[in-house]
Amino acid sequence: MTIGPRLELRQGQSLVMTPQLQQAIKMLQLNNVELLEYVEQELSENPILEREDTADSPSADETTPVEQTTPQEGEDTGIDVTTSDDATMLDGGDLDVDSEDIWNAGNEAETDTTDFSDSSISWDLGGGNAGGGHDFDSIEYGIEQSVSQEVSLRDYLIDQIQIDMSDAVDRMIAVHLIDSLDDAGRVTESCETAAENLGCSVTRVELVLDKLQHLDPSGICARSLTECWAIQLRERGRLDPAMEAMLANVELLKQHDYPALAKRCGVDLDDIKDMVDEIWALNHRPAESFEHVISQPITPDVIMRSRPGGWSIELNNETLPRVLVNHQYYAEVRTAVRTKEEKNYLVDRMQSANWLVKALHQRATTILKVAEELVRQQEAFFSKGVEFLKPLVLRDIADAIEMHESTVSRVTSNKYMHTPRGIFELKYFFTPAISSSSGGESHSAEAVRHRIKTLINEESPKAVLSDDKMVELLNAEGIDIARRTVAKYRESLKIPSSVQRRRSKAMSF
Repeated sequence: MTIGPRLELRQGQSLVMTPQLQQAIKMLQLNNVELLEYVEQELSENPILEREDTADSPSADETTPVEQTTPQEGEDTGIDVTTSDDATMLDGGDLDVDSEDIWNAGNEAETDTTDFSDSSISWDLGGGNAGGGHDFDSIEYGIEQSVSQEVSLRDYLIDQIQIDMSDAVDRMIAVHLIDSLDDAGRVTESCETAAENLGCSVTRVELVLDKLQHLDPSGICARSLTECWAIQLRERGRLDPAMEAMLANVELLKQHDYPALAKRCGVDLDDIKDMVDEIWALNHRPAESFEHVISQPITPDVIMRSRPGGWSIELNNETLPRVLVNHQYYAEVRTAVRTKEEKNYLVDRMQSANWLVKALHQRATTILKVAEELVRQQEAFFSKGVEFLKPLVLRDIADAIEMHESTVSRVTSNKYMHTPRGIFELKYFFTPAISSSSGGESHSAEAVRHRIKTLINEESPKAVLSDDKMVELLNAEGIDIARRTVAKYRESLKIPSSVQRRRSKAMSF
């Protein structure tokens, strides 16, 4: 057998992404602040594009008007599309990378102007909507490369809670507390205020805060400098009664009244000196090592407001760019074109401008659809509180709005919604679920955990339930759960095993 070069013809299929398709995917994943920077770059490179608010912007009759579409008469979509003199909610197609006809690179956009400053969508509680892809997450986006690659304190803490906290409700409470940290790494919001905003008990917020205070860096999420010291001393095994007494009399420490401090702590002056040195050696600002990271305040991309009978959802008009295609400039330049290269350049800039306007339109429509369905699915959370968070996955939203999961993933990544309960990242509304053995509606992990606790509280001292027995009872209720999952939930509730409970109840009986 000889080995040598040869020519072969092979037939295959592959997905070829045009530059316009890459641009659309890029814009979908950007939040409003990043999108504004991206559009500014496009404005600087494309003379056909124009800011709408500039003084030399063409008049309305020099641009193609935006096509307005509304539901057909008699059609019940459950969505109230609101329009005004200044803005209209446009009805665009889904931004699905599998829809090749939508993203045909050679087509010019039918719409040459776009303004989503007042784009909004509102719906009634009883309303509803109708309802093979490829992953392009490997694409590198230039706008992201301009941001510091260092890990921020927020991301560093969230990475830890994803591992340490299995409960979705606890994670949401944790993120809310992390977002209230100041420059020193201390929580600025009280547990009572957080519980009121999230609609849960103060005890639960305090338990989550205690878990946060065990994260790295040591001393993070304290409510005061004294508590920051206490956390670090506890981790080092140095929070003895004498040190607790010193922290309880921190005013004497500030005044350097060491004799009085020694008397309060029950030690001599030499010990006080060593204790003071130990205090000053602690990290007083746990977040200080992260101060080199670019600090960006959270700017919501979507705003949710309460209205009679439901909710109103709209894009944040303060951060959305407003661009249009300058037809007057295009007409003037076209008459002065002399060479083929100049003509090709002008046509390319015109097509790029039209595509950008169309992509902005599609992005706004897609974000509103996803946000509207998220609020619809998690209505109980917004109405009753964080403990009513519903199990939800990307496919649930994708199926409801007839989009691809990858599209929903990009829309919910790095985008925030301002709600009556605070600002939340869209992806945090997705929570794991326990499937139903009867094929019915799935159960949230929190609901199953609460059911396990109820079964144990109601058990008889003469018939203590084992983990296997609880699996049988839960299966009979339509909850498909494994024994190891029951054991994990029981341990997370700090409930001892059946053997320990039987022994404890026998002694008390």
